[in-house]
Amino acid sequence: MFIAILDFRTAAADRPAALAHLDGERNRVRAMPGNLAFRVYAAREDDTAVAVVHEWDDEASFAGYLRSDSFARLGEVIRPLMIGAPVSRRFRADLLETVT
Repeated sequence: MFIAILDFRTAAADRPAALAHLDGERNRVRAMPGNLAFRVYAAREDDTAVAVVHEWDDEASFAGYLRSDSFARLGEVIRPLMIGAPVSRRFRADLLETVT
């Protein structure tokens, strides 16, 4: 499994637009080969912070997302709203178990 966590900030007034755009791409990203999850979070303690958690089957699937129209659209809209550089942390992970 491959996990990517993106953290970025916008002006407080711009965060709703960034969240809406991420929400608007969610179904397209979820439909991509290898995507297991695409979750968007707005920090409760900071009205400028946004986090996106991706889960993918493997690095090749994530690389396909990075080449996708969805990724390009997100960048065109969200990058200009960012204050400061985004931070993307990427992990290779082994699923130990799923507990329900």
